[in-house]
Amino acid sequence: MKSKATLKQIAKELGVSVSTVSKALNDSPEISEPTKQRVQEYAKLKNYKPNAIGLNLKNRSTKTIGVIIPNILNSFFAKVFTGIEKVADEKGYKVMTYISNESLEKEIAALEMLSNGAIDGFILSICEEAQKLQQFDHFKQILNEGTPIVMFDRIADEVHCDKVIVDDFDSAVNATQHLIKTGNKTIALFSAIDNLSVAKLRAEGFRKAMADAGLTIDAQHVILSNSEEDFDQKAAGFFDKHKVDAVFAVDEHASVTAMKMAVKKGLRIPDELAVIGFADGVWSRRLTPSLSTVSQHGPEIGEVATRMLIERLEHKGEPYKPQTTVIATELRQRESVKRLA
Repeated sequence: MKSKATLKQIAKELGVSVSTVSKALNDSPEISEPTKQRVQEYAKLKNYKPNAIGLNLKNRSTKTIGVIIPNILNSFFAKVFTGIEKVADEKGYKVMTYISNESLEKEIAALEMLSNGAIDGFILSICEEAQKLQQFDHFKQILNEGTPIVMFDRIADEVHCDKVIVDDFDSAVNATQHLIKTGNKTIALFSAIDNLSVAKLRAEGFRKAMADAGLTIDAQHVILSNSEEDFDQKAAGFFDKHKVDAVFAVDEHASVTAMKMAVKKGLRIPDELAVIGFADGVWSRRLTPSLSTVSQHGPEIGEVATRMLIERLEHKGEPYKPQTTVIATELRQRESVKRLA
C-alpha cells in the first residue's frame, strides 16, 4: 500500500511553497494553470488525500454539518433528520450525527468534539437534562467562538441563535378547541414530558382554550410527569377513578397510553372518549382505533433548519441577526375524534 503524501512533502518535491500547493489543489485563481496541473497531477501520483477538516484553512470550511439529536428512537427526531440529510446532500454538505440520549454531559462532549475543526455549524435540539437544569452556557460558548447554531423544537430563549419551531401554543389551542366543538366539556390533560419547553407551551395552549370556552379544569384530571415510567404509574387506573369526555396529550407516549387504557376499559372511542395527541409516529396510525394527532411536519423542520444554517455559513461576512422560523402544524383527524361538520 502506498503511503499518503502531505502538502509539505509535495511542496518540497516540486520546489514550491506549501501555500502554493494548497491553493493549486483548491483550484485558486491566484495560481497559474500550468502550476495547478503540475501540482494536481503530482498529488494524484503520490496518492495525496486532502484532509476534510483542513481543506480550506482560510475559511475553516469542512462542508460538514454537526447534528445533535436527543433521542433517535423518537420518531419525530428521526423525521427531522431525514429533512436535514436531504437538504445537506442537495447542497453538497456532509452530516455528522451525535445522539445525546438526553444527557447534558454527552451534549457538551459532542459540542466540544465536533466544534474542534470537524464541522462548520450545528443543528440541534436541546437535551432533556439541559432544559431541566436550565444550563445553556455550552451553546453560548460555541456561538462566541464563531460557530453558528440552528436550534429546532426544543430551544432556549436566552441563547441568541437561529431557531426553527412549531406553533406549539397555537396548535394546542386549536386541538383543544376541536375537542370542545365536538361536544367535549370535561377534558383531561396528560403529559410525560412536563420538564420540556414544548410541553409547557402545549399545556398553556390547552388551558387557554379551556378558559376561553368557559370550561374549568379539574386538578384530578391533570397528569404531569417528567418520564414515561413515572407517567405510567400516575396514569394507572385513571379511567376507573375519573369520568372525562376527552384527553388532550402533549406527547405521543401519553396519548398512546391513554388510548390503550381506554380500550382496555371498554370505552367507545370517540363516542365515550375522544383523544388527541402530539407527534405523528407509527403508533398513531397502527392503533385501533387510529389516533388523531397534531403533526409537527418533522422533515420540513429539518429542511428549513438546514437551509438556514447553510445560508448563514455561506454569508459569514454579513451582520448576524438571529431569526426564528415557525412551522405550522396540522391536526390529523383519525378515528379517535369526532369530525366537525
